[in-house]
Formats: sequence, C-alpha cells, structure tokens
Amino acid sequence: MACCRSCFCCQCCCREGETRTPEELTILGEIRDDEDEILPRKDYESLDYDRCINEPYVEVLEGLDNKKARKYEALRWVMVFVIGVAVGLVGLFVDFFVHLFTKIKFSVVADSIEKCTDRGCLSLSLLELLTFNMVFIFIASVLVLIEPVAAGSGIPEIKSYLNGVKIPGIVRLRTFLCKAAGVLFSVAGGLFVGKEGPMIHSGAIVGAGLPQFQSITFKRIKFDFPYFRSDRDKRDFVSAGAAAGVAAAFGAPIGGTLFSLEEGSSFWNQALTWKVLFCSMSATFTLNFFRSGINFNKWGSFQLPGLLNFGEFKCSDGEKKCHLWTAVDLGFFVLMGVVGGLLGALFNCMNKCLAKYRMRHIHPKARFIRVLESLLVAMVTTLVIFLASVLLGECRDLSSPTTHNPTVSDSEDINSTIRQFFCSNKTYNDMATLFFNPQEAAIHQLFHQDGTFSPVTLSIFFLLYFLLACWTYGVSVPSGLFVPSLLCGAAFGRLVANILKVKLGLHIYSGTFALIGAAAFLGGVVRMTISLTVILIESTNEITYGLPIMITLMVAKWTGDFFNKGIYDVHIQLKGVPLLEWETEVEMDKLTASDIMEPNLTYVYPHTRVQSLVSILRTTVYHAFPVVTENRQNERDFMKGNILISNNIRFKKSNIVSRAAEQRRRCQSMKSYPSSELKNVCDDQNAAAAAAPAEEGEDLLQQMLERRHAPYPNLYPDQSPSEEWTMEERFRPLTFHGLILRSQLVNLLIRGVCYSENQSSATQPRLSFTEMTEDYPRYPDIHEVDLAMLNPRMIVDVTPYMNTCPYTVSPNTRISQVFNLFRTMGLRHLPVVNAVGEIVGIITRHNLTHEFLVAKLRQHYITI
Repeated sequence: MACCRSCFCCQCCCREGETRTPEELTILGEIRDDEDEILPRKDYESLDYDRCINEPYVEVLEGLDNKKARKYEALRWVMVFVIGVAVGLVGLFVDFFVHLFTKIKFSVVADSIEKCTDRGCLSLSLLELLTFNMVFIFIASVLVLIEPVAAGSGIPEIKSYLNGVKIPGIVRLRTFLCKAAGVLFSVAGGLFVGKEGPMIHSGAIVGAGLPQFQSITFKRIKFDFPYFRSDRDKRDFVSAGAAAGVAAAFGAPIGGTLFSLEEGSSFWNQALTWKVLFCSMSATFTLNFFRSGINFNKWGSFQLPGLLNFGEFKCSDGEKKCHLWTAVDLGFFVLMGVVGGLLGALFNCMNKCLAKYRMRHIHPKARFIRVLESLLVAMVTTLVIFLASVLLGECRDLSSPTTHNPTVSDSEDINSTIRQFFCSNKTYNDMATLFFNPQEAAIHQLFHQDGTFSPVTLSIFFLLYFLLACWTYGVSVPSGLFVPSLLCGAAFGRLVANILKVKLGLHIYSGTFALIGAAAFLGGVVRMTISLTVILIESTNEITYGLPIMITLMVAKWTGDFFNKGIYDVHIQLKGVPLLEWETEVEMDKLTASDIMEPNLTYVYPHTRVQSLVSILRTTVYHAFPVVTENRQNERDFMKGNILISNNIRFKKSNIVSRAAEQRRRCQSMKSYPSSELKNVCDDQNAAAAAAPAEEGEDLLQQMLERRHAPYPNLYPDQSPSEEWTMEERFRPLTFHGLILRSQLVNLLIRGVCYSENQSSATQPRLSFTEMTEDYPRYPDIHEVDLAMLNPRMIVDVTPYMNTCPYTVSPNTRISQVFNLFRTMGLRHLPVVNAVGEIVGIITRHNLTHEFLVAKLRQHYITI
C-alpha cells in the first residue's frame, strides 16, 4: 500500500519525464538536486490521541464513580504541579552553571587582557579564550553524539509532537540529560546560542516522563503506577511541560500557555488551559523563589521571574521631555517591522541552505565530522569576538553613570558589565562591551545603557552576529535561537535610535527602539504573534508596550511570510515531518475523502486464526487494521460447516442495524404510550409482519443486508492477504465493525488470548485495561513473539478489544471537513465508510499533508 501511494505521489509531484529511485520511493525524504524538494517521510506515525472505546475501557468506565473520578482529576493536578516545580528546578540548574562557567571564563580572560595590553602578549589571552570555548563546545558536541535528538533547540520537534507526530527519542530521559548538560557548555562556550529554546524541550521531556514513573533508558526506574498510560495523557502533560519551559525561560506563565496553544497542540479544551497555566505558574515561582534567594539572599522576595529578564524601562529623572514611546513612533515601528521581516526571511533562507548542505555533505559522513564542524564554528566565533573587540571597538564616553536596575542582581549590574579594554578610565570599549559579556548582559546594555554605542560599532556587531548566529543554528550542539535573535534585533533597533537621535534630532527613548528592533527581528525569524507578544510584555513588565510590540510582530510576520516560512517550520519541513497546519487551502475543497483515501486495505476478521494474524503483522507495517466481515450471498451454506465462518457471520448479523429492525424496535416502544392511535399503528404493522412467512422475512432481511448480489470469490478468514488477489478479491465489499491497533494484536498473541476451534469464543481469556496498557509506551513487536509458543490453528476473537466507534467520514466528505476532524480530534486513522456501512478506504496523516493534497489536486485537474 505504501509503495503504491508513494508511486502515485511521485508521479504527481515530479516533473514530466522524471522518475524517482527505489530508495526515494521507500522514504520520501530525499533531496532532489535540481529542485531541492523534500517530501514528508512515511516512517513518522501519529499519536493515538483519540480514546480506544473497547470492552476493557468500558469496564473501567463502569467501575468509575464520582469519588474515583475526583481522585483521578486531583492526581492530574498534583502531577501538573510537580512538573512545574521540576521544570523550575531544571531552569535553576541550567542558569546557575551557565553563569558560573561564563563568569570563570570571562574573569580569567579579562584579567589576562588587562595584563597583556601593556606587555604585548594578547596572543596568550586569545589562546586562553580559545581553550575555554573549544573544551566547552567539544563536551557539548560529544553529548549530542550520544543522543542526536538533543541537537538544536528542540522546538521544531516539540511542535511536531504536540501536532500529533510521534518522533522517536524526543521525550526520553537520555535526551533530557544530554540536552540539559549540553546547553550549559554550548552557551558557556561562546557560541551565539541561547538556553531558552532547550529549556522548552527540557520542560516537555519532564512533562512526558514524570507521570510515567518509569524510564526506557534506565530500566530499573519502574514503579507500579497504572495511571496516565496513553498518548492522550502524555501529550497533555507535554503541553504543560513545554509551557512551563517558556515560563521558566522568560518569566512569562501566560505567554507559555499561549505558546503551547499557538505553536503546538492541535487539540485543546478549557480544562487543559487551566492545567497548563497552573503548571507555568508553578515553574515561574519556583525558579523565582530560588534565584531571588541565591542572588539576593532574600528568600521569598520573588525579584527574578525568569532566566531572561529585560529589566525596567523608565526614563531618567532629569529628562522631562522623555517618553517611552509616542503615537508618532508607531510609524517608525511599522517600518522596523518590515525591515525585521525582511531580515528574518533572509536569515531563514540562509539557514535553510546551510541545513541542506549539512544534510548532503556532513550528516552522511562519520559522526566525528559533526564534532569537527562544531569546533570550527567555535574557533571562528572566538576569533571574531576577540579581533573585533581589539581592532574595531571604539572608546566611548560614559557621560552619566547608569542607575542601578532593581530587577537585576548586583553581579549583573549594567555598570559592572562595561568593558574598558584598551580604553582610558572614563571611557569604555563599546564593541568589547557587547562581545565580552553573556548575551543577556549585552541585551541589558542595549536596552538600558545611557552611554552611546557608535553606529559603526552597532552595524558591524549586527552583521557579524547575524552571520555567525545563522551559521551556528544547526550545528550538533544544544542551541536556542531566542536570545541571539533578540540581541541581533536589539542592535538593529539601537542603531535606528542613534540615527533618529543624531541625524534627525528626535527626542526618543533608545531602549524602546532597541526592544522593538529585537521584537521585529525575532518575529521575522520565528513568525510567532500572540504568544511572543505576551512573552515580551511579561518580560518587560510594561503593559504600555503591548500595542507597539503587537503591531511590530504582525508586520514582521506578514512581511516574512511573503518570502518563506518561520525558522521552526523550515526545519520541520527539512526533517520531512508530516505536520498538519491549522487549515487547508480553499482550493482543496474540490477534493473529497474518496480522492485521497487509501483503498487498498489490509484487514482482519472478528474471529481470525493465529497464523493469519502473524502473517499480516509480519508482512505489513500498518499500525491499525479495520475489523470487517464480507458481504456474501450464500452465507447460510457456510454457517453449517465451518465454526470460524459461522462465528464471523453471526457477529455481523448481530451488529448490523437495518431500517426494518429499527422500525420494529420503535413500534415496541410506542406501545407504552397512552395514545390508542400509536397502538393501532404498531399493531397493524406487527400483524402485517406476522402474516408473512418467517422464511420470507429472513430472505427479505438478508437482501436488505446485502447491497450487492454479484458473487465474490470466497476468502476464508484463516487465509493471509495475497499479492495474487484479483481486483474483485482485493476490493470486495466489507462491512466495517471497528479498528484494532497493531500493538493490541501483538499483545493478544503474547498473552495467549485465543480459543480452539472446537470451543466457544466465550472460553477465550479476557484481558483488563491495565493489562492492555501495561507495556506503554514501548509495546512489543511481532518479531519479539516466540512463534513456537503459538498454535497456528487457534482462533482469536478481536471484538472485545477493537475500537467499535471510531470517527468515520463519508466518501463524499470535503477535504476541509476531513482535515478539521482529523486535526482537532488528534486522530491517527480515519476510516471512510459508505452509506451501507462498508469500509471503502482509510485516511492517515500522510494523506492530509500539503504535498500529498497538492499532488491529488493536480491529478484532479488532469482528470477533469
């Protein structure tokens, strides 16, 4: 099936006269040298967010009273609180050691530079800086070699996970350890990366792992905790953990909640909103409590809400004409938004080209090549920082001392981060002040420093930072992009402020323009609007900035979207993840479900032999199978001889709802009404039905149940699907009864859930809901089953364990309806069932990707 679908997609997407190689047909993720096209890969599966309503699940519901339901809900709130506290502690750990390593490095190098300025031994200072940075980056790169998923910010992967895509290893404990430890060294190593993006990934991993009370990496960590054993619960906790990561990084709990809503989860409800907000608040105040106590020795003061704090924006007391911003400034903000969108589009385009180059020439080679690339980037970055500070920095007068900012700790006061390299006592080196400081301190300098930065210095700093940050994002180290984008944009905004002040003589507040420049560039790169607006407002603690920030971000997004997608969407596309956007294009409604569905089905019967199940599971890669019965004309003959066929037919007859049976049921219920007319109507219909012979009634019912009368080749349920089937055999009419997952079938085989042919299906062992979900999330594979322990002639009754009421659509349903149902309900499989209950196809995530729909639309135009 996958091969046929891939071939068709290939024929539609390729230009005329082109063909794909067999390898490209296996996994549509290869890059074509001529068009650089990347198609969604088929090896990504969807999460099972929809509940499987089967008999074990119903038994749990029947035993669930209000007291147990409240207990279960209270346990959810406890887990959400624990996740928030844990994420806050992770943020504290990361911040403490990054600050420690950075302080040690810059103090040693700064002392060396001061001593070597007069002695002429600056090369020794450069060697010390290189040694620090290269060692730190080597450790970070080695950690990524241990777990490659830990590279980058992790936001594209978490966004894909919350969209419903299962990415291997993305929320494992080993990934968390490599991510949290690696980001310490990548930030301390001087690369132009941030720790905020990896904090979001780390928070998501904490949310996924804590409620499970077990670990795949460390198998000894396993507790008997039977709750939250489903993708639905896990995905909700990941939403809470990711939001807590944003809240801890920026001190923005509301922004974190909106981040999970805007950038992540396709399914949302009010209860989840409250839990995510509570988790974000817990993370923010946990981090705030410990950081305020450690830095100020005032426990409980809550003065440092997040890892990144922009400080307080206010005019100096002596400037009466100063205002944070005016209505006239909005025009400049709009223009800065346009420029920020253009710069962000350029950044994304360049980074995409670099990522494709890495995919072609670096990733296929030995893994240590990635370490060498990271070391090369670290070496070039160190040389640029040192040489630019020595050769290109200007000595600027610090005209008036900067007032102490109460939101910043004493060790990070703005005056204490001024670098006077190669300058006299009352001046400072503006380039060294930006480069020889942590990135957060450099942002504070651009936001709040009263001293001026040279326009030439700001221009050179912006250009160097833009190029190096673009080159760095994508190397094999844990790296974030928020802080580099903010710093780069702040330099751009401060440059605009200097030009307006000096050239035009306008009375403006430079810090506001630096903030708007940071928002414009960051918005042009990541294309976030609602959540980023709230994050920046919460970080500045200034609600009056709401309007200019929102306008700037909207303009930057609109401008950038005209050229390409956001940086995270670009990397999602490069990885071939089948991400589903918020909605489809209007033009796609020319297609229906029958146009995009997969009609070539592999199915199972309600009662199937073990040998047939093993054959299906070992020869296919599908993760769900429709449970069907065939529509035969001569079913009575089969019921006499074969008990297996008889059980299947009886199950079909007992589950088919016909109009005649429904009418009889309603007439029986009408007799309870006092109206004599209703009684007479029902009595007349019952008398007419009784007058007809019983045999004719059965024949009539049989004809109603069978829509088609043409004979079809008989396929016994103990036969395996064959590639030699004729077209009639492959597309015989099948009455749909439900869906059963591959993991459920394997579980039934391993636990010996079956009955012999000379026994009733009632003798088959029954599994509870706990036994069905015990192995979550790593269910055993069919190749792990010992076939010698199985009797191939035994029969498995799958009906108690199948989902009897999955979401279904009609073949004539328009694509927009199919897409909205699939995305908002978090589905993994969507059966297409016709008007008489026959399954005619099935729709998965890959049938709804933009590339697949475009290919089908092209075929539609060719057909008409």
